[in-house]
Amino acid sequence: MGRSSTPGEGTRPRVRHAGQLGWDDDLYEDGDGEGDSGKDAAKPETGGSGEGGGGRRAASHGRSRGRPRRAAKKKRRVLRWIAFSLAFLILGTGAAGYLWYEHLNSNLRKGERSAGNSAAKKKAPNAAGQTPLNILLIGSDSRNSAENLKLGGSKKSVGGTPLADVQMLLHVSADRKNASVVSIPRDTRVDIPACENPDTHEKYPASNGIINESLRGGPGCTLDTWEQLTNVYIDHWMMVDFAGVVDMADAVGGAWVCVKQDVNDVPKPNVPGGSHLRLTKGKHKIQGETALKWLRTRHAFESDFGRSKAQHMYLNSVLRELKSQNAFTDTGRLMNLAETATKSLQVSEEIGTVKKLFDLGMQLKDVPLEKMNMLTMPRIPDPKNPEAHVLPKPGASDKLWALLRDDQSLDAKDRAKAAKKVAAGPKAGAPASLGVTVVNGTAADGQAPTEGRAGDIRDLLKAKGFTEADTSTEPGTALTTEVTYPHSAGAQGKADALSVAKALGMPTSTVSETPDGAGLTLTVGSDWRTGSTFPKVVEDDSDPLEGTESVNGAKTDDCMDVYWPYRQM
Repeated sequence: MGRSSTPGEGTRPRVRHAGQLGWDDDLYEDGDGEGDSGKDAAKPETGGSGEGGGGRRAASHGRSRGRPRRAAKKKRRVLRWIAFSLAFLILGTGAAGYLWYEHLNSNLRKGERSAGNSAAKKKAPNAAGQTPLNILLIGSDSRNSAENLKLGGSKKSVGGTPLADVQMLLHVSADRKNASVVSIPRDTRVDIPACENPDTHEKYPASNGIINESLRGGPGCTLDTWEQLTNVYIDHWMMVDFAGVVDMADAVGGAWVCVKQDVNDVPKPNVPGGSHLRLTKGKHKIQGETALKWLRTRHAFESDFGRSKAQHMYLNSVLRELKSQNAFTDTGRLMNLAETATKSLQVSEEIGTVKKLFDLGMQLKDVPLEKMNMLTMPRIPDPKNPEAHVLPKPGASDKLWALLRDDQSLDAKDRAKAAKKVAAGPKAGAPASLGVTVVNGTAADGQAPTEGRAGDIRDLLKAKGFTEADTSTEPGTALTTEVTYPHSAGAQGKADALSVAKALGMPTSTVSETPDGAGLTLTVGSDWRTGSTFPKVVEDDSDPLEGTESVNGAKTDDCMDVYWPYRQM
């Protein structure tokens, strides 16, 4: 036993070597002999006593010094190997993630947002820098694939130009506190702008026809048609076909629907076709082909308007399912949905990546379901074909589009609260103190602009006391006449703009906010090409949610009425 070299401390045990501490040197042996231990063993042990035992102790001590060094060296070698392996694993995982991300991106089919006739202007950001979000959802009836043909239609339809049989505008408010979905019936007669099909490059002249024909010029043409009708700026479009609906319905895991009576949607005498939806009275969770049949059913729900309501009920149910499944935060669910969505959807190029679609979904997930309202456009029979076609209802549809343009809630209670805030705001400045710039925008509909139109309206304003009114040297374009004020002007700017509109007999819906850069501006649109009196708009003070097959996202007890000839099982 070794002794202390310090007087008075007595003896102390020798420090144990690695083997005694339980360190297994065999893990780190590399077969290259003793290494440096021979040199260390030759050195005498310092501070020891006794001749015979000293050599053994020296040898032993040499080994105890050499082996930990070798062990430490080998330990560092193993740690480096572990670090390298971890780095390889991380890089490999990252590479796999990147490849999967690129795979999803490659699934997406993309197209241009507009076909070249986008006429609406994007609304200015609110105080938080947010803007409303408008997405056009299109359901194509294409049978140009084996999958789609199997799910519906005849072989005669293969190779034909698809029709946009489902068209819905999803509007999400700038503050993301409310949302709405507005459907336009497929048989609505509207003005369709000139378009060129992006795939076939066939050119179509401007026409007055049925809105589902607008898809002949691609989804961008359908978007342009909506903008021309509503003057609502639409940020993006998404399109899905029959097969995509089935796949998405399966990926979500189904949605709850309800019918008040048994339904069997099959062909009837003098009424060919049918979705072949077959359900008993009550609630059902549907997916796959049954979901497609539900979304396509119109005869059993009496009309296209009934079909729109059934589609809205289905969408609301899907949103409730996704929220209940935590699909927006569950990684596994998101991956499955992303794989299906990217294969099923065709989108405008601005949202043509998985990240952008994900960001879009995150913007939608926090909208309260009770603030999600869905409805079908108010309409009247088309005098040219009252049995088959409809027109937007004057006044009611104008009010609806104005609410969307002005980013107002479709809920009358929300609008009443907003109106009180405006009434309590600042008063408009005196007319003579307001500088108003008048712009000639009468060429927005593709016609030649009305010469001198800005000057005519400027003179009209001056006669009404707006003596600082002047014309712009730059022409503009606007489908509808509007008075705009810059975002920075706030409530005072809105009050001033409303006074200009009132002086000309224009409705409050023609006033809107624009990004900073221009002052108080009156743009004379193609709806007011001549005359000194603003074209009268049919006033309609009714709630747009009334009488339009409206559905609220928070309601879980909605059930569809089944048209009596289709109630037999």
